Amino acid sequence: MKRRMRWAALFAAALLAMLLFRHAREGRPQEKCRVLVSTDIGGTDPDDNQSMAHLLMNSDRFRIEGLVSSPSYGAGGKEEILRMIDLYEADLPALRRRWPGLADPADLRAVTKQGRRGGAPWCGFGEPTEGSDWIVRCARSDAGEPLYVLVWGGLEDLAQALHDAPDIAPRIRVYWIGGPNKKWSVNSYLYIVEHHPDLWMIECNASYRGFIADASDFSRFHKGYYDYAVRGAGALGADFARYYGGTVKMGDTPSLLYLMQGDPADPASGSWGGRFEPLAYSPRTLFHGGATARDTVALYSIVEWRFEAPDIDGLVGAPVLTATIAGQEWTGYYAGRGTYVLRYAPKGPGTLHYAIRSTVAGLDGLQGEFTVSGEWPGPRTADSRPLGAQWWTDCADKALFRGPWQGFETVARYREEVLEDWAERWNTLKK
Repeated sequence: MKRRMRWAALFAAALLAMLLFRHAREGRPQEKCRVLVSTDIGGTDPDDNQSMAHLLMNSDRFRIEGLVSSPSYGAGGKEEILRMIDLYEADLPALRRRWPGLADPADLRAVTKQGRRGGAPWCGFGEPTEGSDWIVRCARSDAGEPLYVLVWGGLEDLAQALHDAPDIAPRIRVYWIGGPNKKWSVNSYLYIVEHHPDLWMIECNASYRGFIADASDFSRFHKGYYDYAVRGAGALGADFARYYGGTVKMGDTPSLLYLMQGDPADPASGSWGGRFEPLAYSPRTLFHGGATARDTVALYSIVEWRFEAPDIDGLVGAPVLTATIAGQEWTGYYAGRGTYVLRYAPKGPGTLHYAIRSTVAGLDGLQGEFTVSGEWPGPRTADSRPLGAQWWTDCADKALFRGPWQGFETVARYREEVLEDWAERWNTLKK
């Protein structure tokens, strides 16, 4: 009898200790990561506005050290970031009644900076900007913790910062929403790959699509989310309706979600922002001259043409040709000694046609085709660039695909949980 009582007491004590430990762990506040966001907000894709609203409404969960406008394409600018902060300020009194730690609008305005407008030249960098200088300043601070640089568009300001201050590379961790964004900053991407292959980088080319709403699904977590959570919710809620009619896209938001749940130091462990695996090389294919439909390249890979034509004195690095690919125009540059370079990064599988216009004899009128496979990273080629052990990308497990989108399920599985979490904050803004 006494033995049973003793075992019962020990069991009760162990259970109590376990519950106390669990309570202490769950009650401990999530560590706030240092964050700098580089965004092309205000350009051609308004999903950055949706993600900015999410960031501002959850600003108590981060230490926001920079908001940099980096429009590699389109007419974005820091004025659009400031406009979003104004909307947030109008809603802040209601939000702070429940979340008093939300960021001060004046502090956010003070760290909003203008970065490069337009893509970088073929070398991958240009002149320092207010935004690139701010990246360097934040990375060099003595905070003792890494700076998470979340890139929602092109890599121009990040590449510029790394070029100007290579010492910051070990101090930063980058989560980049790549995929379609890669083609706009292909030169900066290749610069980083070649000069900073040991950078801590998540190259998210497709997993982020797991957060984009299915426009054919009218449930509250897809097309119906605006009516369920956002309609009537303050200034930010009214503004949200301007983007895709209120349908949630927010392809950049997984970079924030990655820091909100899970262990951000371990990309392989999985979190709201996805799960990733090491990428040993960046795929790249060189064409010395033209290409045909029989030439196959990997999805999201770097495709580079090198054409030979008469030498032009004094124009090294100058834009000298324009190629039309998939209905869009891309600039090629003179690399010197009669070599002309054009780079591209395909965002989807298929056979693509290119046509070149140039004032340089021998280039104008060149045409060709190439085929893009649905694989990432695809086979390693002689032209691929090696990467260090800290470069990560979308999981290749076919069970985690949704259609052609690699790693989709690593983000999609948390989508409802995340949107319910955000709905709590929207609800505080409703009268």
